[in-house]
Parts: sequence; structure tokens; C-alpha cells
Amino acid sequence: MNNIVNEDDFKYYMQDIERHYFGGRYNYKEILDNEMTPFKFKTIITKYLKDEVDYDTTIESHLYHLNKEGFDYKIFKQLRARIRVCQYKNPEKREKGFKEKIYTVEQLVKIDPSEKERMGMIISELIISKLALFGFSI
Repeated sequence: MNNIVNEDDFKYYMQDIERHYFGGRYNYKEILDNEMTPFKFKTIITKYLKDEVDYDTTIESHLYHLNKEGFDYKIFKQLRARIRVCQYKNPEKREKGFKEKIYTVEQLVKIDPSEKERMGMIISELIISKLALFGFSI
């Protein structure tokens, strides 16, 4: 049974002084339609990510299956992307409960999707550095 009450709770955009935060259930079309999304990030999506991923793909799904060979990986690496995940406290013992952890994009791609499944990994948020976005050359 699905315990998620409202799927839209995981579709959000926030920012603070240093970073932009995108909820994992957002798809790229919704990001492009959100007037609060930075124009430069929209440009990166339409110019560079359009060939790598369908606009109906969620951030969660895209990052879960991201690999080191793709150009999209290089883009997220350049943006100093970090990914907030929820995962089992102890996958070996299958302890009850989850813990929250933040991975760099480099750390995340090193984990095989089958290992992510074993860890009970759920990608909840994409975090992008404002400084890296500012320095990204279009």
C-alpha cells in the first residue's frame, strides 16, 4: 500500500543563500513550467539535458539511474550537485527506520542501482550550488 498522502508534497523548489533545492518527484517539464526556477537552470535543461532525458522523467528516476558515461553526469558534476536520499539505517540488518543522507553526484553514481535497491534508497531532493550555477557557461 502506498502511504504517500499527497504526491505534490515532494514537488517543490526552494533556495537559500548558497543553494537551490528541487523536490525529487518534480519532472523536468514541471521544473521548466515553474516561474521560480532560475532561468539559467531552465536553459541548461533545454539546451543540454533534452537529449539525455525525457521531460516527463522525474528527478528521482533520472538520478537513480544516472551513470558516469552520460553527458548529464558531467552537467550535474559541473553544478556541484548533491542528492538528499532516505535509506535504511542498516541495510545488512534491515533495522527498522530510515536515515537521511546527502551524497555528491560522484558518490551516487558509484552505487549500482541494484545496490541502491538493497539499501532502500529513495531520492528525495536535488541540491545545486548557486555559485556553480552562476559559473556554468552556457
